[in-house]
Amino acid sequence: MSAATDMGRGTTDVVIVGAGPVGLTIANYLGKMGVSALVIEQRDRLIDYPRGVGMDDECLRSFQAIGLGEQVAAHTTPDQKMRFLTMTGKTFALIDPKTREFGWPRRNSFIQPMVDEVLYEGLSRFDHVQVQFNTELVSFEQDAETVTLKTRSNEGERTIAAKWLIGCDGGRSLVRKTLDIAFDGVTDSTRWVVIDLLDDPIGLPDSYLHCVPSRPYVSIALPHGMRRLEFMVFGDETEEELTTDEGVQSLLSRVLPHPEKAKVMRSRVYTHNARLAAHFHKGRAVLAGDAAHLMPVWQGQGYNSGIRDATNLAWKIAMVVRGEASADIIGSYEAERRDHAKAMIDLSVTAGKIFAPTNKILAWLRDRVALALNAIPPVKRYFVQMRFKPMPRFTRGIILPERPERPRGRATGRLFPQPRVIDGNRVTRMLDDAVGLRFAVISWATDPQVHMSEDMRQYWKSIGAAMIAIIPPTQMDGFRGEVLPGTELLGDVGGDLHEWFAQQEPDGSIVVLRPDRVVAAIVPPQSLDNACRELKGLIGGAPIPV
Repeated sequence: MSAATDMGRGTTDVVIVGAGPVGLTIANYLGKMGVSALVIEQRDRLIDYPRGVGMDDECLRSFQAIGLGEQVAAHTTPDQKMRFLTMTGKTFALIDPKTREFGWPRRNSFIQPMVDEVLYEGLSRFDHVQVQFNTELVSFEQDAETVTLKTRSNEGERTIAAKWLIGCDGGRSLVRKTLDIAFDGVTDSTRWVVIDLLDDPIGLPDSYLHCVPSRPYVSIALPHGMRRLEFMVFGDETEEELTTDEGVQSLLSRVLPHPEKAKVMRSRVYTHNARLAAHFHKGRAVLAGDAAHLMPVWQGQGYNSGIRDATNLAWKIAMVVRGEASADIIGSYEAERRDHAKAMIDLSVTAGKIFAPTNKILAWLRDRVALALNAIPPVKRYFVQMRFKPMPRFTRGIILPERPERPRGRATGRLFPQPRVIDGNRVTRMLDDAVGLRFAVISWATDPQVHMSEDMRQYWKSIGAAMIAIIPPTQMDGFRGEVLPGTELLGDVGGDLHEWFAQQEPDGSIVVLRPDRVVAAIVPPQSLDNACRELKGLIGGAPIPV
């Protein structure tokens, strides 16, 4: 365990710049993992207006990992469908995934200020994590061991020393600019006006993208009786004119019979951006969230990509601070996250070009092609099940490297599923809750420790890894295989893990899971010891190619 933040002397393990969702999520991860952290925020409070409205299952799984999954879920509407409508109102594409592969609904609408408040209040669990509002980062410098920051607040300027600095300070990030990291990409000329309404005057569930060339618009049902409407802005229309009472009512008149009765919470114009930082870290300073990447909202992945950053980065920072890993593993954060962030940006840009053309001829052609393709079952399933969404799959980083004599398993670098399991107390739990926020070695029908040397057993024990054998629930009362001290038996309640491991043949039946639930390795039992040694080398200091 790291010592608590000692702000009396201006020292802490990690300083996080920005109290948005990414910064707050990282702070909760660090708090759970015993690392001291200080979050500084130049505003005087959390942002209180809705921004992001789409949350995926990976994101909810991350909030579950920090002990806040159910609290966040209380501000979501699960299984949110999205319909894309032609000029004449026909559905030409439907996104309606029903999977619970990762333990949560794949698509959810949510209210960001309420979720941010849950994340902020979650920090009260940790004496070693603090948040300071009205505090601005002025400058920082770093050497091989320390980042020294100068901050300014109502109480004047202050110097803070930290082992690591994480910039979660948005698209105009001072941290990124100070590091002189390029932020390449484009600012789309397309603008949209967002109107958030209370006491939903439309009432229909789900999300609708009306692809009408004269004024494309989006209608999204939000939790707690709220509604978001987004209208494309044309030509020289200004935010000032569109967000006046008259301007808002004019836009609302397109979808409401009595726009004057709508309870407008806010209206605001935003511009699409597609930008990616050339690097995600330099030395002991790291970028996350909008400071590292910006993307159009078409696939609702800006918020989720930021939480993926937090989930990938936090456990690595924690292990380095606790002396369990080499600082070299921070290089794997960029190696693993940057390519996927770029893929999500590219998808969002492409989606915008397809779904919101303002040329009637192009829109007509799109409608005809889309309706024809929608009649083909495999194509329809491709959209409905969100198979177009690039799922993270790491080919470099903290994963078992591929060798000519040892092909990488198909599951390596991918997220492990999360079904329900039954533990030794006969309590049914979600798998991640049974594992805990740590490394885990999980095997099917055998104790993984049996297939390790004593020094590998001691290594995993030294970093607190879980040892788990998955067995059929029928054997929970009388499993006859050898079970060494420290191994937990979990019953495969619904048979999902049985099916998953069966599909991995011939890759193996034992997986090493990272704290972010990514499969670091999958191997046969008799190859486990060597795989563990290679992973120990990666964690302990082998350079990560970037």
